[in-house]
Amino acid sequence: MSTSTTGTGIRVAEVDDIEEGEALKVPAETTGYGGAIAVFHDGGAYYALDDTCSHGQASLSEGWIEDGEVECPLHSARFCLKSGEPQCMPATVAARTHRVEVRDGGIWLHPGQEATA
Repeated sequence: MSTSTTGTGIRVAEVDDIEEGEALKVPAETTGYGGAIAVFHDGGAYYALDDTCSHGQASLSEGWIEDGEVECPLHSARFCLKSGEPQCMPATVAARTHRVEVRDGGIWLHPGQEATA
């Protein structure tokens, strides 16, 4: 993965790098954020959430992505990709969202900037 940093985000991938229904885990060392961030491609749009499930120590980027949600691979909690809100038990705490934009053929991540719905 090649990354580029500017004052307007971090270029983490090209638009063709993340297939529909897949995710990319961006490590904390790349983002400068407190933990890894998962960038998801679903329904032709890109979303970003903290990679670690709010319920347990599992990587959401390894989960199942469908219909605007990601399902945690550990305990099957589901999170809304737009809001980070849990959609079912056992998760009760939202996953933090991060702003993502597509610009110049790339996917730009803005760690720590909350996504707007």
